Amino acid sequence: MAAVTSPEASQQARVYFQTPPGSTEEAETPVRKQGRVTVKYDRKELRKRLNLEEWIIDQLTDLYDCEEEAIPELEIDVDELLDMEDDVDRAARVKELLVDCYKPTEEFVAELLDRIRGMQKLSTPQKK
Repeated sequence: MAAVTSPEASQQARVYFQTPPGSTEEAETPVRKQGRVTVKYDRKELRKRLNLEEWIIDQLTDLYDCEEEAIPELEIDVDELLDMEDDVDRAARVKELLVDCYKPTEEFVAELLDRIRGMQKLSTPQKK
């Protein structure tokens, strides 16, 4: 429904569009809003992190010689690794997590440390 203001109120007529009461027009056309995550974080950093996490899952499935669902319960926290002082501490932490792996992990650990070098920590965004 359109409502037109009177010409006396302003120099130009203005038209306002309103949805009639009881109409389902809004439900029929979903509006896609940009996610809040991409507003808080750099999209490029999020893409890097996603690619890294996918790579880690692929490597763990190879190391444990199983499907993704069967990987032992372990979490390689990239932010935790980035908080550590140096690569020696990071390598020790990753090896500690992979203690149950029967395959050699040195190559995986070296590649992981190389991939996280230069990445930014994704801290939890502050609510405004």
